[in-house]
Amino acid sequence: MTRTHPIFRLIRAALLLGALCAWPAPWAAAQTAVVAPVAAPDAPMQISWEVRNRFRLFREERDFLTHAETLRGGSILGSEQALEVQSDGRGWARNTVNRLCIDLAGRVSEPCTRDNVKESYLTPTEHPITVRLTGQIPVGAVCAWSFDDGEGPQQSTFDCAEPVNLRARYGRPTVATVDVSSGPEVPQRVVTEILVRDVLIAGLGDSIASGEGNPDRAIALSDDGFCFRSYLGGATGQFYRPSRAGFKGGRACESYETLQAWQRQSALWFNSACHRSLYSYQTRAALALAVKYPHIAVTYLPLACSGATIADGLFGAQRARECPPTKSGGNCQGNVNAQLSELREAMTAAKRRQPARKLDAILLSIGANDINFSGLVADVIVDTPTERALFRRSGVMGSVEDSRAAVTRELPQSFARLREALKPLVGDLSRVVYVSYANPILANGGAPCPGGRAGFDIHPSFNAEAQRLANVSGYVEREFLPQLKALALCQSGVLCRDPGGDRMTFVDAHQAAFADHGFCARAQNDPEFDRQCFSAKGESFDPDIVTAANQPMLCGRSAGEYRAYLPRARWIRDANDSYFAAMTYPQGLPSSSQPADIHDATWGILSAVYGGAVHPSAEGHAAMADAALPAAASVLQLNAPQPEITAEPVSPIVIAPDAR
Repeated sequence: MTRTHPIFRLIRAALLLGALCAWPAPWAAAQTAVVAPVAAPDAPMQISWEVRNRFRLFREERDFLTHAETLRGGSILGSEQALEVQSDGRGWARNTVNRLCIDLAGRVSEPCTRDNVKESYLTPTEHPITVRLTGQIPVGAVCAWSFDDGEGPQQSTFDCAEPVNLRARYGRPTVATVDVSSGPEVPQRVVTEILVRDVLIAGLGDSIASGEGNPDRAIALSDDGFCFRSYLGGATGQFYRPSRAGFKGGRACESYETLQAWQRQSALWFNSACHRSLYSYQTRAALALAVKYPHIAVTYLPLACSGATIADGLFGAQRARECPPTKSGGNCQGNVNAQLSELREAMTAAKRRQPARKLDAILLSIGANDINFSGLVADVIVDTPTERALFRRSGVMGSVEDSRAAVTRELPQSFARLREALKPLVGDLSRVVYVSYANPILANGGAPCPGGRAGFDIHPSFNAEAQRLANVSGYVEREFLPQLKALALCQSGVLCRDPGGDRMTFVDAHQAAFADHGFCARAQNDPEFDRQCFSAKGESFDPDIVTAANQPMLCGRSAGEYRAYLPRARWIRDANDSYFAAMTYPQGLPSSSQPADIHDATWGILSAVYGGAVHPSAEGHAAMADAALPAAASVLQLNAPQPEITAEPVSPIVIAPDAR
């Protein structure tokens, strides 16, 4: 409940008493409201205010304003599409990624210098505010402003058309008073109370939560070909695909080059170890909250990690997805700390500095890796007998039967354990916004994709076999997604200790939209490069290893013309997209699974899928964020009407002495 600062009560009482005793009767009669009346009753003067750069992950306000201009009043999807066109498909995050309060290793900057002011990221003590006088303002009026947070007023005088910038103390109301003077008229006074709400949101989960498939700065590809071996061996067991732009080493399979030289031209991620991206639905939803609600600030803590399961990722450490390129060329550490441990440590540190600091909401997507969804994808797209046999033996390839067993046996137990771990962090589990997956295999109103090599001809062994594709699509639609909903909401026989208090807030409104935008969706307004160079017959690349060494694409165009961030009918990355956007070297895999060199057959397959095949594109994530936004706003009660002001004094947030 919002409560009135003592100074605010005194001002209001003084205004009312002065009006009744000294001013003309019509003026006195109107003093039952905090805001004084003005000339036009249909447009009264009022003090309007908003928090500047209120998505606190961004260090520079220009990055926030970029989204505010395209998002305010519209959808997140519409904003993403507008920004994609503005950036010529290079993506809005390509430069923003270097201007954050969390570094590329996932470490929170404490303090973080935001717009030239040092702030504690997790425990802010003040927020930048812009205040304006709005409404029917007399022409040429002068405003005498006063701002008082209980430690003495700050006063200044400006033309009333000028906004006022200040820093408001967090957890304590600031009383804003303005005396408006215009010619011989009696000055008019307007008073309001400024109280910022800083919401702390954490993002947890797997590759769908982290934004896999959407590097913040996509890789640049060259006109030249790069040789990969296949498992067949011999001269016929080689094929060429576009090389990384800027790579100066040997491109033939017989050449040798160090991984360090290759990694210098990698795609750039917000966090390479987890393939964490600013395009993720979690980041976009948190950012949209900040844009839509001007009186709040959003402190966002992204922890989701590609490849995570509930056991290995949330509760335990997991393998890193990729290691960031380093000048020293040091070895990859290979591990990422458990997300729940990271979150608990962050909250412990925050409460040490600000005892009243709490976690307001969690955005969560988890479960697909627990049932080996990537194994189902491998079963669908790997078609040649040699590779299928090798992948079965290594455990890379899964089956619907194995997945179904995990859904009915292991997943409910894992969810029960997860609930108990989340309760101490958020209390009421309705504050956990569980965003479900979309079926990636649907198009044309919900029909399964027909299959074929289109979108998957980046590797010779790939072919989305139609029957296997239909089987997986049916299983996802009729079994896996309904079971996730039941687990999140304690429905359909799922046992919860407290069915009322154990239900998460569940989001699946985006699934209907994805029914027209699976990986096989195509449209006449798709990017020109896609239409000309990605063959509908699966014949995009030159199979001749002599000519392909210099021009691997049959369309004759440069692979560097591909744009990962342009509007497309498909909201799911296919294997071609994954290669052209990320071309990820699987450096974080266990040594037994590591490719022997950069031309290795294993790397040839993984380069096409490891960076995000069959994951949502930036447009897909924006659509998911549009679905999550109203649920998050409801959990945070951001649309609730403002409560009436009462006479109790407000209790300021207690800040530990060593944090001042």
